[in-house]
Amino acid sequence: MNHPPNNQDPIPGEAAAANLARFLDHTLLKPEATARDIEQLCAEAREHGFFSVCVNGSRVDQARRLLEGTGVKIACVVGFPLGAMSDPVKCFETRVAIEAGAHEIDIVLNVGRLKEGDDDFVLRELQDVVEAADQRTVKVILETCLLTRAEKIRAARLVVESGAQFVKTSTGFSTGGATMDDVKLLRETVGSTFGVKASGGIRDLKTALAMIAAGATRLGTSASVALVKGPEASKAAGY
Repeated sequence: MNHPPNNQDPIPGEAAAANLARFLDHTLLKPEATARDIEQLCAEAREHGFFSVCVNGSRVDQARRLLEGTGVKIACVVGFPLGAMSDPVKCFETRVAIEAGAHEIDIVLNVGRLKEGDDDFVLRELQDVVEAADQRTVKVILETCLLTRAEKIRAARLVVESGAQFVKTSTGFSTGGATMDDVKLLRETVGSTFGVKASGGIRDLKTALAMIAAGATRLGTSASVALVKGPEASKAAGY
């Protein structure tokens, strides 16, 4: 079964389980991660056919060299993990990541600006990053654990308006991760064809499949190997 473009079509039940690897952004964002850790991450992504690896900006070039010709994409976080840096810095990070070989950009939304009601600022910043991404996939991290229901809906609508391709729940570095209620709410808000990425705290197969059933079309996790091979196959934890 071929994987849907950009993972934007939900595939429920047995089909999701059979194609789980192609829903996964195999993630390593810990500050202490070494070159050897990135080598392992990329080797696991090659072996299991994960959709992408998700890394910090300084590791994009290494991942590109390790994954060249494999079909595994490289996602890079921008404005991570706080989202509070200035718009030009986020755009610069985006351009540098793309020049290094990133195929996708996972940017953290400016949560404080959203909470104070400055939707014009939030939208303009997202549009600037989308432009800097030069037609690459952009996923916008909302950090849902810090937002009210109304703020989640507003944020998701701004993401759609910005020209990005995904809303994403969490960085995995704040007070909480993905929940099924948040995934359902985001799916209801953005419609049936827009990308929804659940990330943060997805460490077992039951949770992963529940997130997909709730409407997620991509999952970010450091426990990808455990999800596809069983819990004893990986010691990954934390994202």
